[in-house]
Amino acid sequence: MFEMIDTKDDVLAVRIDGKITGEDLASIMDRLDTAMAANETLHVYAETRSIDGIEISGLAAHIARAAPLFAKLGRFGRVAVVADQVWIRALTRIESALLPHISYRVFKPEDRGAALMWVEGRN
Repeated sequence: MFEMIDTKDDVLAVRIDGKITGEDLASIMDRLDTAMAANETLHVYAETRSIDGIEISGLAAHIARAAPLFAKLGRFGRVAVVADQVWIRALTRIESALLPHISYRVFKPEDRGAALMWVEGRN
């Protein structure tokens, strides 16, 4: 399940809980496409809670749809990931090392307010 978080226009903010479905991924990609069309630079806030898997049936379509984003990596600014699971924080740090031109920060759930302020550029 996912929920969009109301924030600044140039920030895509999402809260994800439990199992991620193909429908969730498609909805997030729709929002991402809309936000990128409206903003030259896009910042991302992703808060995860107890992720227990991704629905395999929607994964192939998501990968195919997400692949063109590699050509747009320079348009991503700050990325804040708030995660209650150590493995998600670790994977985010690896992704950050692989994409050093994007400014990543990883936060624990108790720091979600600071994470949202940072990704919005308020601190």
